[in-house]
Amino acid sequence: MKVGPHAPSGLRSIDYDWAVLRVVPRVHLGACVNVAVLVHARTEGFLDMCALTDEAALASRIPGVDAALLSRYLEACVATCRGESPEGCAPSAVSLAPPSERFHWLTAPRSDVLQASPVHGGITHDPAETLRRLFAEQVAT
Repeated sequence: MKVGPHAPSGLRSIDYDWAVLRVVPRVHLGACVNVAVLVHARTEGFLDMCALTDEAALASRIPGVDAALLSRYLEACVATCRGESPEGCAPSAVSLAPPSERFHWLTAPRSDVLQASPVHGGITHDPAETLRRLFAEQVAT
């Protein structure tokens, strides 16, 4: 049941968009492994990302991948998502952009090893909790 902004319970419905970042180690085969989730709730100014950055976990899920390089790349994506500079780097134009632009940049189609799923929508009362739930469902399992 959708609860409106003036519902008696005090819960507000918040529209959000989300996407999964996935590793496609052999692009020509199309097989992928989910490694991160982004959630963007524009009206709340919320944009955050949870990513699997543990090198051992990445190496076990994606045999043959340079897990250290992939971990650093995912950490840079998380920093960009949060409007921060990746460790040891100067601020980029993308990290300085508003949350909506950062979300769309991170989810733009690419023909690379790290790709975004289609963007999905939903309604929540707590975008941060929704991010944790989606990460558990889409990546951690």
